[in-house]
Amino acid sequence: MSLAAIILALVTLQRLGELVLSRRNTTRLLARGAIEVGASHYLLIVLVHAGWLAALWIWGRNQDVNLTILAAFLALQGLRLWILAALGPRWTTRIIVLPGAPLVASGPYRFFPHPNYAVVVGEIALLPLALHLPVLALIFTVLNLAVLVIRIRAESRALSVAGRLRTSAP
Repeated sequence: MSLAAIILALVTLQRLGELVLSRRNTTRLLARGAIEVGASHYLLIVLVHAGWLAALWIWGRNQDVNLTILAAFLALQGLRLWILAALGPRWTTRIIVLPGAPLVASGPYRFFPHPNYAVVVGEIALLPLALHLPVLALIFTVLNLAVLVIRIRAESRALSVAGRLRTSAP
């Protein structure tokens, strides 16, 4: 098995684990009265990410690995863990708003409003580049950015409404 295939296997397992964590957190949040917002675009996110991973497996599994770019990708995994720790049981792959709960303002959220999306943008570009697939990096970066425009607008609206509800509560 090539180094590229090992990396892709690890990334695939990571993503599957995140989906399990997301589903568990989503179920718990909904049971506590949370609501999902922007579900209509969720399939687009799934398709972009699944397509990215499938394309990497098809064209990248036997590629040489640029270790410098891989190191940058791995550094993003540290940021991903920081984000997961900051959000804790509120981390999901969906937009889930828990009425009355304060916005997370710890960890990387102290410095940047959407750090998880910044990490994902970096990952989608860097992993194909580490596998010498610049065309895939470009295609999926553009697709991801298009989906993120929709996603961030929906999330910002939802968080704004939630914030107004928190400040108007007695």
